[in-house]
Amino acid sequence: MRDKSIVIIGAGMGGLSAGIHGQANGYRTSIYEAHTVPGGQAATWTRKGYSFDGCIHHLFGCRPGSRLNELWHELGVMPRELVATQECVAVMGTDGRLFVDYYDLERLRQHTVELAPADRRATDAYVEEIRRCARHDFFGEMIFGSKAKLLGMLPTLVALCPSFTSTMADLGARFSDPLLRDGLPLTLYSAPANPAILHLVMHAYGMNGDIAWPVGGATTLARSMAERYRILGGELHLGRRVKEILTRDGKATGIRLADGSVVESDLVVSNADGRSTIMDLLGGRFVDDRIRAYCGRNPASDETNWAVHVFLGVNRDLSKEPSSLVMLLDPPVDIAGHTCRSLEMQIYGMDPTMAPPGKGVIKVELFSRWSLWEELARDPERYREEKERAADKVIGVLERRWPGLRNDVEVVDVPTLITWKRFMGGDRGFVNMPTKTPSMLRSLLSSRLDSRLPGLAGFHLVGSWATSGGALFLNALSGRRVVQDICRADGRTFVAAKRRQ
Repeated sequence: MRDKSIVIIGAGMGGLSAGIHGQANGYRTSIYEAHTVPGGQAATWTRKGYSFDGCIHHLFGCRPGSRLNELWHELGVMPRELVATQECVAVMGTDGRLFVDYYDLERLRQHTVELAPADRRATDAYVEEIRRCARHDFFGEMIFGSKAKLLGMLPTLVALCPSFTSTMADLGARFSDPLLRDGLPLTLYSAPANPAILHLVMHAYGMNGDIAWPVGGATTLARSMAERYRILGGELHLGRRVKEILTRDGKATGIRLADGSVVESDLVVSNADGRSTIMDLLGGRFVDDRIRAYCGRNPASDETNWAVHVFLGVNRDLSKEPSSLVMLLDPPVDIAGHTCRSLEMQIYGMDPTMAPPGKGVIKVELFSRWSLWEELARDPERYREEKERAADKVIGVLERRWPGLRNDVEVVDVPTLITWKRFMGGDRGFVNMPTKTPSMLRSLLSSRLDSRLPGLAGFHLVGSWATSGGALFLNALSGRRVVQDICRADGRTFVAAKRRQ
């Protein structure tokens, strides 16, 4: 039997992973990417000597020997130069006090007790929960572990049961100190409704050295994967936008590119935005009520986090700053059409390659509405003015932390949801996945992807729309799982890509 061909739309984490594992399992694969560089949302770009990363908060899988590290080895991402961060997140209160959620538990305990001595009991409980989580490679065992390994985790899971049902807001409510009570719920991506267990497990991964920062940012990961893919014989076509997924008799048969050329294949895998894939590339022909609801333009999907980023290149040494910071605001500040009661930011002082010597980069992430930017984009001047207004307000807030910062700003870059649409092809931002709310737990606990469409054979989705998780390792895992499904359907034994030495 001749080797089957797989054409992959998009060179993001899911697409590159599907290509790598497809090649490793004897399939002939080709990837068509609209952008001129691989990576999709895993993007880092430069402005006047500063590097701006639009992707990574916490990279899981950095500790040699961990399950997720093995996945990155398969994909050619590891080993690489990494910088270990010292804290999960820091929170600055309206009174100027700073809570640093240190990975080191003894340092965390001492710091928190000094900050809020009346909350010693809540602090001890918080530290102990993290310590319990650190006994296991939670995500790795959920994804790759045997039944025996999962059974061995049972006592810990039982002890942590309340954290599975409680939220970050509940975690903060244990504390009486206002900085901890109001700030701790925001330490998991400014989402108080997120399950507390995710924060505890993430903290444990950082404590065990499994979370770090890749020197150079997210694009370096994508380049490593692209190199691995090419070495395995895959064909990566950059700057080639896909216009249509071709079908015949309920089966995907290939793609049509923007230049009119056709690429025929036995299977089609899309790592492009799910909504645009389903409704545009496939013309909305393969949907049911559930898929139609995912793709609908409803008011609930209008506002989203990570909608606007304000990047600042500053003539200031930030190497002593925490890598992630949340600032509580009182009174709130209206920025980009959203009332901000806090600002979340990443500070890249730990990586000297991100800025010229003695200088630094700050990224502030904002909530906003798709409808606002869709309207503004109709008038380029209004669009530009609103971006400048957002940056100006952000700088004003940051001066509470860094007095005189405005005079040190050398570069400003403000990508919005419109920028995301231009480069990613979707129209409502990264977080707008099928369930609207990302669920890492759902993605981890499910052994199969939600990767197919009703009435369409020979087709799979990978990436965020298949996982509803958003994490880089989950998007990469989606490509692996799709190839596992393809091998299973073809009666082949799946073979993991060999580790890069």
